[in-house]
Amino acid sequence: MNIAFICVGNSCRSQIAEGYAKHFLKDLKSKHNIYSAGMNPKDQIHPLAIEVMKEDGIDISSQYPKALEDIPLKDLDVYITLCGEEACPNIVGVKHIHWGLEDPAKTNDINVFRSVRDIIKQKVKDFLYELET
Repeated sequence: MNIAFICVGNSCRSQIAEGYAKHFLKDLKSKHNIYSAGMNPKDQIHPLAIEVMKEDGIDISSQYPKALEDIPLKDLDVYITLCGEEACPNIVGVKHIHWGLEDPAKTNDINVFRSVRDIIKQKVKDFLYELET
């Protein structure tokens, strides 16, 4: 199964979701390809996103922002948008799930990053549990 997490800058929310999905799926026998992308990708992952993920034992520092064109859109089975008030993409013919989350990069407040990280962690766990059952 091909799964993509999409937000605007691909520097925080979708990178955090990709990190958790890969972490939670690493021991499963089922094969899933996990991607993240942004509609207007930033130059780098936000340093606070890397920091809060390290606090939870996950290193996303080797990930990098990607544009929608950089992932296999036509091969996706499902995409999850994490856009808040921003406009989200519509990928025709692919199942879409929306998790409306504020962009922590707008605040540069580590506590907002932690809060968003924790919400994403639970949503990814719930999604993968449903997927595997």
